[in-house]
Amino acid sequence: MTLKKILQKIYKVSRNTHMEVYVVGGFVRDSLLKKDYKKDIDFVVLGSGLEFARALDEELKNEGSLIEFPDFDTARYVFVDREDNNKILLEVEFAGARREKYDSTSRKPLVESTTLHEDLMRRDFTVNAMAQKVGRFGISKKIIDDFEGKKDLKEKILRTPLDPDITFSEDPLRMLRAARFSAQLEFSLEKETLEAIARNKERIRIVSQERIQEELMKLLSTRKPSVGLVILYQTGILDEILPEVSALSGVEEVAGYTHKDNFSHTLAVVDNIAESSENVLLRFAGLMHDIAKPETKKFSKSRGWTFDMHEHLGKKMVWEIGKRLRMKKQDIHYVAELVRWHLQPIALMDKGVTDSAVRRLIVNLEDDLNDLLLLCRADVTTGNQKKREKRMKNYDYLEKRIEEVLEKDQLRAFQSPLRGEEIMKLCNLKPGPTVGKIKEEIERAILDGDIPNEYESAVEYFEKIKEKYLQDIQSWEKEGK
Repeated sequence: MTLKKILQKIYKVSRNTHMEVYVVGGFVRDSLLKKDYKKDIDFVVLGSGLEFARALDEELKNEGSLIEFPDFDTARYVFVDREDNNKILLEVEFAGARREKYDSTSRKPLVESTTLHEDLMRRDFTVNAMAQKVGRFGISKKIIDDFEGKKDLKEKILRTPLDPDITFSEDPLRMLRAARFSAQLEFSLEKETLEAIARNKERIRIVSQERIQEELMKLLSTRKPSVGLVILYQTGILDEILPEVSALSGVEEVAGYTHKDNFSHTLAVVDNIAESSENVLLRFAGLMHDIAKPETKKFSKSRGWTFDMHEHLGKKMVWEIGKRLRMKKQDIHYVAELVRWHLQPIALMDKGVTDSAVRRLIVNLEDDLNDLLLLCRADVTTGNQKKREKRMKNYDYLEKRIEEVLEKDQLRAFQSPLRGEEIMKLCNLKPGPTVGKIKEEIERAILDGDIPNEYESAVEYFEKIKEKYLQDIQSWEKEGK
């Protein structure tokens, strides 16, 4: 169903229910900015948003599904493509015009019905506080702009309709949204708005980790995430939600030796990834890749500043941070593995790109290897063009070697040609750790290039090593007696 037809249905229900309906927020803003609307549109109903949505659901006759939020007099209608596995086409949300009263310890407001003016007043920023009425011929050209949102759009300024201290204290998530919109729209924050975020930063503690994670990922999805991340750092919000990232900032000097500012470097890496990939988790990996450097930083007279093993500690820290942010386990694993291995390609090139080293990289990263190489390329932030060109050519060579080894050794879905069930049968063993150890040794021989990745070679190698493991089992059994 087209947007035009949806608006016609909304107008029909509006007329039948005698409830005026206005499109608000991002749709109006993006229309003025000549941007395409996204897959969600917000509407304000002068009446009950829930009742209106239910009436629209009956009118639409199974074009999608209705999701109700009775406590907030709100409902969302999700349009789907029935012929394409119920693919979501558009989401529209209807909320009754409301004002909200907040308790000082919670983001859950007491909701009361009100006028359109007061509803727009409670919104986060003036550029999101404009409305257009839905009428017979679609959306009215007249824009209701009680808080000079059009002026702020023209000047590329983010400003709150109310006193920013009230706006951010009532709904602290708006402080993260300020940073995200600044990056997304490429707008500046008004001075008073920016200062109010710093004054109210501790209020972010009442926001759930799930909502913080959601907003952080939206920020990382922008064209240049560093814009929003700098705002979070400058206002102190980053200290509250990701103190480990804030700790990357600063340069220390000993005996004339300094190290680079790892915070600035990290932001550059995130922006580099954003230029080459829309994968938000990969961008998050960029934010995390040097997370353990403050914990591993040491100064050596012979070597200068070192951050030895920061990739290993970084992996552990990613799990801690990911759990804190309530991320999905598989997402944490993905990021943690990239952090763990992000130095390996550099080490390979420094030591020489041998077949065995490439095999291990392929097997350890599997489907995430291309993402690791994107992260590694993004990690090259030097301003020295010759050094940069050399490093990039090295990565080109490594990628070529990876393809060669993949084809030669058939490692695209690597596993031992000799399976555990067959090992148990050949040795008359029961399931247990010994079977796994034999299988691992066969795989290790293949990765080291000692034997080809072929069944016959694996069986032949197995015959050479099996006696050692069988003798171990016999000795354990005697000791057990």
